[in-house]
Amino acid sequence: MEKSKLEPQNMADDNIALIGELFPDCITECRDEKGNLRKAVHMEKLQQKFSHVVTAGEESYDFTWVGKKAALVEANTPTNKTLRPVVEESKDWDTTENLYIEGDNLETLKLLQAGYQGAVRLIYIDPPYNTGHDFIYPDSFMMDDDAYAWGTGYFDEDGNVNYSRENNEAAGRYHSDWCSMIYARLMLARNLMADDGLILINMDEHEIANLQKICGEIFGESNDLGTIVWDKRNPKGDAMGISCQHEYILVYARSRSALTKRCRMQRPKKNAEMILKKAAQLFARIGEGNSLEEVNAEFASWIHSRKELSGGERAYNRIDGQGNVYRPVSMAWPNRKKAPDEYFVPLLHPLTGKPCPVPERGWRNPPATMKRLLEEGKILFGKDETTIPNSKYLLKDNMYEKIPSLLYYGGSDTEMLAQMHIPFDTPKVVNICKEHIRSFTGEGDIILDFFSGSATVAHAVMEANAEDHAGRRYIMVQIPETIREASEAYRQGYRNICQIGRDRIRRAGEKILAETGAEIDYGFRVFRVDESNLQEVFYSAQAYTQSMLSRLVSPVKEDRTDLDLLFGCLINWGVPLSGPYRSTRIDGCMVHDYNNGKLVACFDEKMTEAVVKAMAEKKPRRVVLRDDCFADSVAKINVMERFRCLTPETQIKVI
Repeated sequence: MEKSKLEPQNMADDNIALIGELFPDCITECRDEKGNLRKAVHMEKLQQKFSHVVTAGEESYDFTWVGKKAALVEANTPTNKTLRPVVEESKDWDTTENLYIEGDNLETLKLLQAGYQGAVRLIYIDPPYNTGHDFIYPDSFMMDDDAYAWGTGYFDEDGNVNYSRENNEAAGRYHSDWCSMIYARLMLARNLMADDGLILINMDEHEIANLQKICGEIFGESNDLGTIVWDKRNPKGDAMGISCQHEYILVYARSRSALTKRCRMQRPKKNAEMILKKAAQLFARIGEGNSLEEVNAEFASWIHSRKELSGGERAYNRIDGQGNVYRPVSMAWPNRKKAPDEYFVPLLHPLTGKPCPVPERGWRNPPATMKRLLEEGKILFGKDETTIPNSKYLLKDNMYEKIPSLLYYGGSDTEMLAQMHIPFDTPKVVNICKEHIRSFTGEGDIILDFFSGSATVAHAVMEANAEDHAGRRYIMVQIPETIREASEAYRQGYRNICQIGRDRIRRAGEKILAETGAEIDYGFRVFRVDESNLQEVFYSAQAYTQSMLSRLVSPVKEDRTDLDLLFGCLINWGVPLSGPYRSTRIDGCMVHDYNNGKLVACFDEKMTEAVVKAMAEKKPRRVVLRDDCFADSVAKINVMERFRCLTPETQIKVI
C-alpha cells in the first residue's frame, strides 16, 4: 500500500513543467536557498520567444552550468590527503611498476600531480553514465542506497522524489552535477598527460553533447582527434523513442602537433598475421607439384570465404613468386588538377619494350620514385603495354591501417569474467581496450584509468605487453563503491568494487601467463587514499589551544608506519611511486633506500653517527628524517652539518 502524500501541490514546479513542454530550450537548472538543484526558467530566453528583435543583453559563446565555478575551485584546492601503502593487498610489491589506488579519484588526481605531471601517455576512462541517479561522484564514498539517493538529489528535503517516475529517466535528469563531476577531474587529468599524450573517454547518448563541449574547453577544439561510434549491435529495448544501439569513444590529444610527431594514429591490421600465415602454408606447396597460379586461385578462394576480413584486407588476395602477399594499387595522380609535366613520363613494358598508358592526370609519384619502385619490383604491369601499370603493395610493409570512426562489436566479456569467477556487470571489452592501447602507446608508457571499475584496462595492458613486450605500466584508480547485498558479488564475499578489481587483475595475469608464458609485470602496488600522516594541527592550527598542543608529543599520527611516511614523502616531493626500494638495519635503525639511493630515509627515534655516515655514503639526492628523532635542537643541527660535510648536494627534509 502506498502512503498518501499530504504536502500541498507545488504550483511553481507545475508551471515550470508546462513552460518546458512548450519551450524546452528555456528550461535550465539552478540551486534554491537550501542549495538543492531545481529546474528553473531561463527568463532571458523565454523573453526572446515573444520578441521579433534581439532582446537586451550581451551574447557570447559559452557553455556553463550550475556549479561550474565551484568545480574549477575544487580542482584547484589543495588536498591534505595522502596515499598509504597496502602491501598485503598487493602482488609482487617489491618489483612491480604498476599501481592500484583505492579512493576518491578527485583526491587521487591531486596527489599524483607532482609525481606524474606530464608523464602519462594514455588516459583511458569509462566514467559513470548519467542515467538520472546512478553515479556516486562526487558524494562521500561507501554509502548505502538511501544515502546515495539523498546525495544525488533524487529526493527533496521532504523525502519526496523530485520528479515523477515517468519523467525521471528523460526530462528529470540533472546535468549540472554530472558536468561538475567530470569537469574537475578532466582539469586535473590534463596536467598528467604527456605532450604527445591522449585521452579516450567512453560515453553514451545522455551526456555526449555536454562531454564534447567540456573536452573542447579543457583540451582545446584543435586537439579533438575525432569520435569513434561503437555500434554494439544491440538496440535498447526500453527506449521510448529511437532505440540507441551505439555508444561513443571521444579521443583528444594533449597537443595534436606533438602527437603527430610520434604517432601516426594507426592500428595493426587485425587479420594480417593470419593472412600471411595462410599464404606461407599455400606457397610451400609449390614444390609439391602445385603451380603459382593454382596456389593463387586457392588463396583467393580462401580470402573470399573469410567473413571476418575487412574490404582492405580482402584486397590482399595474391601471392608473388617470392611468397609475398600483395595487392595492386592505382598510381594515378590523386588530385583533380593535373600533375606537373615530369609526372607524365611513360613506363616501358618489360616484355614488349613499348610505352604503357599514363593516367589522365599523371602519375602519383615523381620520376625518381617511379625509378626506385621499378628497381624494387614494386610496379605491376599487364600482359602487354595496353594496360596502365599499378603499384604493388606488400602486406608485410602495410601491417597497419588508419583507425576508423566506426567500431562494430556486439559482444561482451561477461562469459570470460564468469570463467575467471569475477562477478561484474557491463565491463569494458578487453579486446577493444587492447586495440587502442597498442595503437596509441609503446615502450614503457604509462596508462591511467581513474574510473577503473573491474580493471579492464589493467587486463588489456597485460595482454598488450604479452603480445609485443613493450613494458607498459598502468595506474588504476577506483572509489571503493559498496557492493549491494542482493548481488552475486556480495554472495561471493566481495564488499566493495576494489576487491573485485584487484582479484580480476590477479586472475587475468594467471590466465595470460598460462596461455602465453610471457615474462611481463603481473604485479601491482596497492595504495589507499587516507588522511594525512601528520597530526591535524599542521593543517588547522587555529583549532588548537596551547594546552592541547602539549598532548601532541609527535607530529606523526600513532597508527602510521615507516612505509606510510616514506611514500607520503615521495608524494610531497613529486617522486613516482613505482620505483624499487629496500630496507636495511644499520646500528639498530631501519634505513630505507628508494630508487637505488636517490632517496634515503630513517624514521627511528635515535640515530647514531654510524647511521648518518651510512646514509651519507649513498650520496642521495634527498634524505628524510623524523623531527622527533633528535634529542634537542643541538642534536638536529649536528646531524644536518654532518650531512652537509659528507654530501653537500643532498636535500634534507624533516617531518
